Amino acid sequence: MRHPVDHTFSSKTRQTLRNDSNRKHRRVHGGGTLIVVLTALALSHNAVAQESQDKWQTRSWPELAAETQARADRGAYPLTGLKPDDVREALSHIHSLDRDEWASAWMAIGDQYELRAKSEEPTDSGAARDDYRAAWLNYSFGRWPSPNSPGKAQSYAKAQEAFANYGRLLNPPIETISIPFEGKQIVAYLQKPPGVTKPPIVLDLGGMDEWKDSVADQGRGFLQDGIADVAVDMPGTGDAPMARPGAERVYSRLIDYLLTRTDVDGSRIVVRGTSWGSYWSARLAFVEANRLKGAVYQSGPVDSYFQRAWQDNSLHTKEYLFDFVASRLYVLGQPSVEALLNYMPSMSLKAAGLLGQPTSPMLLIGGVQDSQTPFTDLIELLQTGTPKDAWVNPEGRHMGDSGSWTHKAIFDKVIRPWIRARLIVGQ
Repeated sequence: MRHPVDHTFSSKTRQTLRNDSNRKHRRVHGGGTLIVVLTALALSHNAVAQESQDKWQTRSWPELAAETQARADRGAYPLTGLKPDDVREALSHIHSLDRDEWASAWMAIGDQYELRAKSEEPTDSGAARDDYRAAWLNYSFGRWPSPNSPGKAQSYAKAQEAFANYGRLLNPPIETISIPFEGKQIVAYLQKPPGVTKPPIVLDLGGMDEWKDSVADQGRGFLQDGIADVAVDMPGTGDAPMARPGAERVYSRLIDYLLTRTDVDGSRIVVRGTSWGSYWSARLAFVEANRLKGAVYQSGPVDSYFQRAWQDNSLHTKEYLFDFVASRLYVLGQPSVEALLNYMPSMSLKAAGLLGQPTSPMLLIGGVQDSQTPFTDLIELLQTGTPKDAWVNPEGRHMGDSGSWTHKAIFDKVIRPWIRARLIVGQ
């Protein structure tokens, strides 16, 4: 069966828009003026997107609005940190599944916070910092899960500017590092715990929709443990190159760089990935087994996920808020679902010959009720190769979340203690 071209960028269109976004990003971090560039290709794609976007949506607009508000009210992902009243206000200005309409509503809320932050900064840097963060959260949700329309690309650019302002007002501030890699640049966010000489490092990998800015914000929790955090996008998102087998060499290059720094201890690194990001943390646990003190895997794809049988059954999951299929296509640079299904098996860790090989120490986290990633992938990792630790929530959904076991609770009560044991206690 042939599938029509789906509502996402073709590889060429997507790369054009990404290049524009990257140029804006570099200007933002250099202190320049933000310039939003909407390419003719992106505008052309948007017209196609409007014609076909309903095919893979799992909710009507009223259903999506209700679910979005419900998740905001209970602080659930992907609305963690957003104020329920702000969410209610944004949703009141959206009347369809149109991506640019979505982005516009969240940008309007973000603009209010950003304007207030700028007025506060000369006299109250703490209030300005908090409002820049609120602006960033709203802009980020405007581009969520991927910036696959002109409006969403604009919201992403605004999010990066707001995050840069938030990051420079933090204590300690976030340092943006840029490392040459195969003719391009690896962009990462470094945070160091105050008063700690040569702290160990968590290499924090973004996921399919939770990018390095979100990971860096959560990663501040490691600073309380005397551990530095280096947040970087996973391949295919943000500033990172396209997701392809072997793309973990981006992270190997980052480890090389961290070993050259005298202010952090590059010989003590644990890598952490969440969701799709933990596919890459798992790959890294194999290929960098000798240079890592540990790796955290949390509901990432391993093998069964990449097979057509699972993909056919999971494309309509309602566990993911919306645009599940479009986000996958964006990350992997595929023009259609059929192309995606044909490409996926090449990403399998089993196909790569990695399963069963030695790894660094690993913590595997997952939920038995996960409908986005097969729980059997965690089991396959667990029962092959070297011994591993596992935390499994029998009632858990994706990333182990359920009820009181929220994303934050798992981070604070499961992930941080395990990493402390590898980097501090076990040093």
